[in-house]
Amino acid sequence: MGSSPRREGRSQEAIRTRTVGGPAQDYWQALLRGDQEVVAKILSDPQNNLSSNAVFDTSDLEEWKNYRFNIRRLRLWSLSYEQELTTPLLITASRGYTECLRLLLLRGADPGLAPGGRSALHQACAAARPACARLLLAFGADPQAGSEDGYKPLHLCKSPDSLECVQQLLQHGASVNSRTEEEGDTALHIAARHGLPRHVQLLLRCGAELEAENKEGQTPLNAACAQPHQPQDTDRYYQVCRLLVDSGACINAADRDRQRPLHLACKNSNAAVAELLLARGASVNVMTYGGSTALHHILQAAAYKLEQHPELVVRALLNHGAVRVWPGALLKVLRCCHSCPRLIEALINSYDRVRVSADWVGAVPAEVVQKYPRFYQSLFSLEHRPRSLQHLARCTLRTFLEGRLLLVLPQLHLPSALHRFLLLDFEDVLY
Repeated sequence: MGSSPRREGRSQEAIRTRTVGGPAQDYWQALLRGDQEVVAKILSDPQNNLSSNAVFDTSDLEEWKNYRFNIRRLRLWSLSYEQELTTPLLITASRGYTECLRLLLLRGADPGLAPGGRSALHQACAAARPACARLLLAFGADPQAGSEDGYKPLHLCKSPDSLECVQQLLQHGASVNSRTEEEGDTALHIAARHGLPRHVQLLLRCGAELEAENKEGQTPLNAACAQPHQPQDTDRYYQVCRLLVDSGACINAADRDRQRPLHLACKNSNAAVAELLLARGASVNVMTYGGSTALHHILQAAAYKLEQHPELVVRALLNHGAVRVWPGALLKVLRCCHSCPRLIEALINSYDRVRVSADWVGAVPAEVVQKYPRFYQSLFSLEHRPRSLQHLARCTLRTFLEGRLLLVLPQLHLPSALHRFLLLDFEDVLY
């Protein structure tokens, strides 16, 4: 084992940025501004006794607290004093001050110096500063350097703007399949988890292992499906999953909890990804260790994922042959999912009959009924009347074609309205 990068560069006393004055303070402020002229002037004056490899202690600087929070793991609170160290290279690389960075390197700054646990190359990649990463690599920075927390520079390329950093690292010999120490993630796991399709495409082209498993047993496809994301990011995660699937990723790969990609996509209510997996042969009714199916997962998550239209996931699962909820449990589903009436509609329409009782009325808050009066009035009225003949005919045909529904329907050349009706198209009313 080599020496820890955190210990490197401690032969000199760290400059306390809060208390220091004079040239050292001027040096610090110039670095924060990326003021190349001032930095050059200070380094050229031998009386200042300052070098391009100076180490600054930022432990008591308020302005750096958020920065440190983002780049370092949280520690348990301790009474002992612990230094937070940085260097001129780290400051300029993380802030994208390329010319100032070049000056420091030409003045002999060590590109591998990492007194705070990460090198300047780590910081440039984490901040998506490709010009700085290119410069550091040209001056001999190690593309495989490990940080104190077990990350290679490639593992810190987590934003869309960091694609060029990935290219530079791979061109300079970074291993595409190197792993993080604690999680066992490859760069492909990380790119998939952050919904970065261009990164995924590049890594696959450079030989990334498609079925590599991390310490949780997740493949990159599992990692992409498992990551919670905002509605506006849905398409990015779909593109990532599509790339992985088209490259041959195992659709039914299970992690340590026996969760498949479909289970994970349903937890996150990503209908596009769920449809993709189902179309490629994902097992719709396989269970996790906890005994949950994909349908269970989306029903449990629906109330928290309304903006991501969980009803689309439920409909897709039902149309691909998902085992329906036990009828006696529908009241419980109504209590949990009443804020998504279209989900209730798809589920109720998958049965030829449902026993609705007065308890169903009490399961839906009055404000929800007021928001969706037409739907809930039609639902509650099923207590006193049978379903329509049209609906019963739909159920009969769906039952007859069970397991073959999506395969046979296109061959029947039905009118589009009838085709949609058989596939549980939403009408916002029950009859």
